[in-house]
Amino acid sequence: MKDPASVAGVSDARERARAAHRLIDDYQAVISELSRIRRDALEQLLADGMTQAQIAELLEMSRSRVSQLLSAGTRPERAFLGSGRLTVAIGGKQEVGRHDPGDVLSVESVAAYNALAELARTVGLDASYEVVPPPGLVHLNRPNLIVLTSPRLLPFVGQVMEADPHIRFKSDDRGWYLTDGDTEYRSPRDEGQAADYAYIGRLPRPDGKGSFLYLAGAHAQGTLGAAQFIVDNLASLYKELKVRRFSMIIRCEYDPANPRNILRCERVTPIYRHEG
Repeated sequence: MKDPASVAGVSDARERARAAHRLIDDYQAVISELSRIRRDALEQLLADGMTQAQIAELLEMSRSRVSQLLSAGTRPERAFLGSGRLTVAIGGKQEVGRHDPGDVLSVESVAAYNALAELARTVGLDASYEVVPPPGLVHLNRPNLIVLTSPRLLPFVGQVMEADPHIRFKSDDRGWYLTDGDTEYRSPRDEGQAADYAYIGRLPRPDGKGSFLYLAGAHAQGTLGAAQFIVDNLASLYKELKVRRFSMIIRCEYDPANPRNILRCERVTPIYRHEG
């Protein structure tokens, strides 16, 4: 990050204005993230038994200022999603029955993105999405990344899932399903029921420099259910996991007359914490 003195030394006024504008955005993002980290630390100190008066003495500020910091600012749980503008990568498939087919997304995947983007806005983050066309070569080595849809559309992510010591996606002549050890979770949707299973996990980037959040159902309704589970449980998930790697399987039920209406979600496996 440049310092203000270097920006002030830019001779061209237009370039100086652009550089100053970019630097302001960079500093604001850093301040926002540091505020989140501070509030998270203050809440941890309170949980460990310190009083607000003791925290005030530690930080050399008034008790009222400590109270203000605890009730305002960036919500710590936003770190579960990311620390800056989110990119949501969604596996697409080609249209059927057209001479020049394009890449399309399921309506449930779009609804999952919209739910996550709205959640991001409530915790002070922006989000955008990108379509990953067939054969699903998604770029995973970048920060603040959320990936949606199963290895059927994103086979490379299926390979990265091998870093998960507990849960796998598999497929056979009956379709895609999830396993936890020897236990199989085959989608009730394949039996005509309005329900699906989904994977939620934080997986390592291939370059070893971070991780990404991965949500994927056996079917599109499961992906939407996974997003809804995050929306409903963001604070508790952050409290339990922070930004550590993990995985779990959830089951969601949806309205058969409107598959985009998720009725309930529940976890059906433990939350597995991964090493590293």
